[in-house]
Amino acid sequence: MKNLSIFTRYDRLGASSRYRYFMYEKYLREGDYEPEYYNFYDDAYLRALYAGRRSFGALPRAWLRRFRDLRQSAENMLIEYELFPFLPYWVDRMFLKHRRYVVNFDDNVWEKYAKIPWLRNKFDRIVANATGVIVANDFLYRKTKLLNDNVIKIPTVPDAAIYITDQPKFEKFTVVWIGTPVTYSYLEAFADVLRTMSSAVEFELLVIASSSLKNIPGVSMRCVDWSPEVETELLGRSHVGIMPLTNEAFAQGKSAFKIIQYFAAGLPAVASPIGENCAVIQEGKTGFLPQSTAEWVSAIKKLSDQQLRQQMSEKAKESAQHLTIQHWQKILLDFLKF
Repeated sequence: MKNLSIFTRYDRLGASSRYRYFMYEKYLREGDYEPEYYNFYDDAYLRALYAGRRSFGALPRAWLRRFRDLRQSAENMLIEYELFPFLPYWVDRMFLKHRRYVVNFDDNVWEKYAKIPWLRNKFDRIVANATGVIVANDFLYRKTKLLNDNVIKIPTVPDAAIYITDQPKFEKFTVVWIGTPVTYSYLEAFADVLRTMSSAVEFELLVIASSSLKNIPGVSMRCVDWSPEVETELLGRSHVGIMPLTNEAFAQGKSAFKIIQYFAAGLPAVASPIGENCAVIQEGKTGFLPQSTAEWVSAIKKLSDQQLRQQMSEKAKESAQHLTIQHWQKILLDFLKF
């Protein structure tokens, strides 16, 4: 068994860490690795963040925990973004220079440091000196390939086995959005579009994130707390999934994970034509990529037709077959080769 230290941003509550690291644990063990997980922020930090509370002591506590964890880390490392958020590259370098590491990105995190002079080039240097780089989308592939020849695209994917696609649908036409309280801002940015859509087609907007979120005025909606069980049931009972995005630099590097979840649950998707969304959705077959309010309205009108929706649902399920951890786990193991 080869020891592998995995340094994640969050514990299992954090979606990016859960789906890109913790879900692969059993496959890593089957692949002759002995993975040890070390999270930077704990679940208490995320719960506070999702509730709108910020702990000013969370960052220094996380730094101290990571310094402690690195003292017992293996020679081979898999890293989510960086070792020490908000500290300059030379701090990470102290612990990386004698180890082989693969770094993994699912977001355009470069944008978070773009206006901080001592951090602006940190990710470039981490990527350039890595043994290998894993990215979740084409945007990040192009970005990192300029810095490192050993790059692979592995999308963020779910466990296909957890989704039940033949359960009864909600009686009312239900449009679903899944995310976190932090990313809910993307949905709020489309408030006017959603109001226009709801005037044209009667539907309920189901938000799977947190029951504490404020409803969008003029839109029939309900917000529920996320859990693995809730996700499985409610996605399967909904009719259409949506993923609106604003057109800014960070969104360009976002993965299409929501869409992949919708497909796994057998839902056609309507999403902004930004970044990886365009690579995942087949226009008119598995979903729509509307650019204007009128096109969003047109898409939801079309999908309110049960026959068309069923046809696109079948295509979505077909597309999801290669967008699962069962498909990508072997590709990950072949790439690591520590």
